Amino acid sequence: MKISMIGTGYVGLSTGIGFAVKGNDVVCVDIDREKVEKINQGVSPIYEPLLEDYLKKVLKDGKFRATTDLKEAIEQTEVSFISVGTPSREDGSIDLKYIEEVSRQIGEVLKGKEYHVVVVKSTVVSETTEKVVIPNLEKSSGKKASESFGVCMNPEFLKEGKAMEDFLKPDRVVIGSIDKKSGDVIERLYENFQAPILRTDLKTAEMIKYASNALLAAKVSFSNEIGNICKLLGINVNDVMRGVGLDSRISGKFLRAGCGYGGSCFPKDVDALIRKAKDLGYDPKLLREVHDLNLRQKVRLVEQLESRMGDLKDKTVCVLGLAFKPDSDDIREASSVFIISKLLEKGANVRAYDPKAITNMKKVFPDIEYPENAKEAIKDSDACLIVTEWKEFKNLSEKDFETMKNRIVIEGRKVLDRNKISGFDGICW
Repeated sequence: MKISMIGTGYVGLSTGIGFAVKGNDVVCVDIDREKVEKINQGVSPIYEPLLEDYLKKVLKDGKFRATTDLKEAIEQTEVSFISVGTPSREDGSIDLKYIEEVSRQIGEVLKGKEYHVVVVKSTVVSETTEKVVIPNLEKSSGKKASESFGVCMNPEFLKEGKAMEDFLKPDRVVIGSIDKKSGDVIERLYENFQAPILRTDLKTAEMIKYASNALLAAKVSFSNEIGNICKLLGINVNDVMRGVGLDSRISGKFLRAGCGYGGSCFPKDVDALIRKAKDLGYDPKLLREVHDLNLRQKVRLVEQLESRMGDLKDKTVCVLGLAFKPDSDDIREASSVFIISKLLEKGANVRAYDPKAITNMKKVFPDIEYPENAKEAIKDSDACLIVTEWKEFKNLSEKDFETMKNRIVIEGRKVLDRNKISGFDGICW
């Protein structure tokens, strides 16, 4: 099938390349000419394991290309996916300006096209496709949805660091559609995927995405709440959650206690769902506490450090791990951002290291120190906070930590082995 993917961010690029790997002809559209040129040269603008390898393969196979020409891309394809950003406003609601603009632009092109299916891939709250996307498409095209063109909502369920694996081997495919004909087209697109396909209406598909992320965020916050209690009791929460996770009704996924969740999905989606509920006149108390507990958990490491060291003014604190999770360079809503801000507020000198995310973090904190490796960051520091569970941090030795000025090490993630390294503490274990 011939597909246009509008937006080459994390989801758009991963999805576009994934569809090309599956044998479709894909053209990705972006307004950033420099970004488009890099993609066409086989250079991924984001770090994601396997993504660049797959990009080079589909370019070589002639199944994929990028362009700045939206009109040409839509005219030459059968299906167009909207995969533009939906950033959060200050009140937690999502900003739909990119969705609105793109849907208007697509509608203009649809004026001269026969039947074409427009698919919303961006994460949007329920009713957005019906009340924003479709009206914009109809107004700018002068045509009627379901009569002259199809509309679907196909939410993504990609984990950063595992995006290509998740796309090529999904655990489910959700297709919301305005009518059966639209949905049938997209179902054919997933024929060679080994996954159950769930067909729904548009707003149900939109809600499935938010409900999924809200539940996973709730599991993280629940684990942290239990972990904080375990810490006071001298219990290792990791052992507790192993026991809980063996229950087949629960599973152990997302039950790892630590210094909170971050990234481009959970924080934004929980906030948006809270705002949507309030707009409907409902107070989502559980979701609000999931959100609030997560914010408290992010800076708990600094509070623990203060209880150990006292005044942090002029102390040198090493922060290992800046990305919100390993195998990513994404620092959006990362715990490291909140931790570094709090450390600087307390007057500490911060050294920060991450295998992939330093370039992005320099845009936020240009004036702190960025050593070239973890060992250099640790050396002569008064304290070390481990915030992201990169594999290379697991290889640190007792000897590496002996170079510290004061040996205070607190983990925000489960990384170090107590059988190999002594004298460290965990955020809630």
